[in-house]
Amino acid sequence: MNKSMLIGGVLGAVAVTAGGAYATYSLVAGPSYAEVVAVKPIKETVKTPRQECRDVTVTKRKPIKDDNRIVGSAVGAVVGGLLGNQVGGGNGKKIATVAGAVGGGYAGNKAQEHIQQNNTYTTTERRCTTEYDISEKIAGYNVSYELDGKVRTVRMDEDPGRRLQLDEQGRVILSQVAY
Repeated sequence: MNKSMLIGGVLGAVAVTAGGAYATYSLVAGPSYAEVVAVKPIKETVKTPRQECRDVTVTKRKPIKDDNRIVGSAVGAVVGGLLGNQVGGGNGKKIATVAGAVGGGYAGNKAQEHIQQNNTYTTTERRCTTEYDISEKIAGYNVSYELDGKVRTVRMDEDPGRRLQLDEQGRVILSQVAY
């Protein structure tokens, strides 16, 4: 066996042994961690709509059946004409009858208008408004951690606990459970 083969074999054995030792050390050492120094919840205001309803008593006008108030005018004219006919004699009686009919027609029209305006009924209506319940929810966490003597901050969905796991390159693994 010559010397160069012997040296090559020894160097190969040393390399294999060193590689195995490093791999074993990595497995035994386990994952690396960064220490968490502060966790601050990020709160978000949430407005939740809801219907608030109540019954209200309201007064409404009944529908008008005679918009032109013909009945009131006609009855007023007849009554006014009859009363006017009772006054005077001759042509004065005719004038009094016509004046009574015109005045009675106008008075009957206004009387029916007043009755229609006051012809109301009471009912109950449901009135609703939209009210908002305001609450807070946690939208995430600002996590400050120390790594290589520097404090850094990262936003996370969950509270990570006391420490953050690092990957092989020494970066924080953001999707993790609390330890």
